[in-house]
Amino acid sequence: MDDQVTKRAAQEYLAAKLSEEEQRVEDQLNLEAATSLAPKVWKCVTDTVFAKCREWNAITNEETLTCKETSLGDLRIWCAGRSHQMTVHFNSWRRLVIIRNTARPEHETDTVLSIVGYPTDSGRDARLIRSDQPIDLDMVIVGHLRVLAGLSREAK
Repeated sequence: MDDQVTKRAAQEYLAAKLSEEEQRVEDQLNLEAATSLAPKVWKCVTDTVFAKCREWNAITNEETLTCKETSLGDLRIWCAGRSHQMTVHFNSWRRLVIIRNTARPEHETDTVLSIVGYPTDSGRDARLIRSDQPIDLDMVIVGHLRVLAGLSREAK
């Protein structure tokens, strides 16, 4: 009986050690994917912001939103007739996308989105997350544009 208890404990130890090693490898692969694919994710963010501004302006039939890329690569969005602006910044070192909106209520913080890698059927990909949950980029951008334009974040 004593041999069985010892054997079982040793097997549990090896299984836990193997799981920890597999998790370390998985974490490393995800980090590598996030690092290498971060520029692609940022391009998706910039394309989405420009597309939403164009769509907004097409619907209003005027240049309500002005979107420009700064010399540092950030995006700046202004709403006609309002003194507020929205800045979308990419921190490539930390793999973060930070959205600052001066029109948001003071108690709200900047929106910080992390770029993380994850496994797929065909290898690895990267996506944006907030609070460890994947985000719907279109909804996040439209929500910020609504606030910038003086509307509530969500349609009523």
